[in-house]
Amino acid sequence: MCLINLNFKDHPTYKLIIAANRDEFYKRPTASAHFWEDEPAILAGRDLVQMGTWLGISRQGRFVALTNFRDPKLDETAKISRGEIVRQYLASNASPTAFLQTLKRDRNNFSGYNLIFGSADELYHYNNILDKENKVTPGIHALSNHTLDTPWPKVVKGKEMLQDYINGNNKIETDMLFRIVSNAEIADDKELPQTGVGIELERMLSPLFIKTPEYGTRSSTVLLVDHQNHATFMERTYAKGEFQKEKTFSFQLKG
Repeated sequence: MCLINLNFKDHPTYKLIIAANRDEFYKRPTASAHFWEDEPAILAGRDLVQMGTWLGISRQGRFVALTNFRDPKLDETAKISRGEIVRQYLASNASPTAFLQTLKRDRNNFSGYNLIFGSADELYHYNNILDKENKVTPGIHALSNHTLDTPWPKVVKGKEMLQDYINGNNKIETDMLFRIVSNAEIADDKELPQTGVGIELERMLSPLFIKTPEYGTRSSTVLLVDHQNHATFMERTYAKGEFQKEKTFSFQLKG
């Protein structure tokens, strides 16, 4: 998962608005969003290599999403799959603050990541490389592959587009949220971050929606949780940048 745009507790209809993209190599086997057979309360897509996930919600209202931390100098050998963190949170009963302590204790067991986790009423962010946590404040936020609200071009653009759309719109159209995360405009070179991957790759990774020959946006997810705790979860999947299918789930949270 490489981009998470969210509006938290700052909308008259919805407590939580998520519009996110998961970027991955096209060849990595993946299942689209579903309620898991082995964990029936979890709604998420699934990485079929390590059996974890990148974003999900439980019927009890537990929400979590993960992005990688981009730094090619970091050692990623002998690490546990980061998708396991997402699964663990969705399957557990631990409070967000208790789970945060677990993340801090085990932070060196995983390659670099960011995690947004909690519920539509209380959200936290944690970065294991910086060992930095934040309680997410009401308003617009975005997360890519550095830390929360780092002003990379895609983060700035995603926040601006989401803010522009939701201002004055009590009713949110999911198509408009998908339109935001489908923006494929490449950033100007002067705006690009320098993360150690080279200018050509920085350009290719700069849009909200990524499409390269071997790697790109595999799925987009929209999640809405209203003030009556009703959740709408929609996923659109892509094959090499081309739309494949859409799934919609609508249910009342039990938490």
